[in-house]
Amino acid sequence: MSERTATRTRETAETTIECTLELDGSGSAAVDTGIGFFDHMLTSFAKHGLFNLEIECDGDLEIDDHHTVEDVAIVLGEAFDEALGDRSGIVRYADRRVPLDEAVAGAVVDVSGRPRFYFDGSFSQAEIGEFTSDMARHFGESLAMNAGLTLHLEVTGENAHHEVEALFKALTRTLDDATRIDDRREGTPSTKGTL
Repeated sequence: MSERTATRTRETAETTIECTLELDGSGSAAVDTGIGFFDHMLTSFAKHGLFNLEIECDGDLEIDDHHTVEDVAIVLGEAFDEALGDRSGIVRYADRRVPLDEAVAGAVVDVSGRPRFYFDGSFSQAEIGEFTSDMARHFGESLAMNAGLTLHLEVTGENAHHEVEALFKALTRTLDDATRIDDRREGTPSTKGTL
C-alpha cells in the first residue's frame, strides 16, 4: 500500500460510511452503496483513475438516493484531501474529455485547496435505475468541496446512462492526472509555497 492512502468514516442519522482510498493503486474496487448504478460508477471511477477504492455505505434508501450519494462524495473528498497531504510534488492541474457513444463529458481541475464547483449541461433522463441523474452533478460538487478542488464539469448527450458514465470517467481521469507525482517538481506546486 502506498503512502498516499486514507481511510475515512462518517456516521449520521442518514448514512454510515467507511471509505479507504489509495491514490497510487491499480484500479481495484470493492463498493457497496445499495444503489446498483452508483456502485457501477464508483467501480468505474476506481478502474479508470487507477485508484484503489473500498466503500461501504448503509444509507436511508427508503427515502431516496440523495443522502447516500452526497455523503459518499463527502467522505471520498475527505479521503482525497487526506491522502494528498500537503500536495507536495503533484501535477496540480489537469483536464480531460471522455466520450461514451453519443455522450461527451469534460472535466477541468485545479487541486488548489480552494473548493469551487461549476457545471454545464443536463441529463436526458431523470433516473438511471435507482440513481437520480442530477445526483452525478451533486456528487461532483460534494467531492470538490471536501477535497479542496476547483472543478469544472460539462456534459452533453442523448442518454443519461452514457452522460453520467462519461462524466465519472472524465472526472476520474482528470483527478488521476492532476494528483500524480511530477518527478521534476520539488515541494508544493504554488508560488505561495502552500496549497
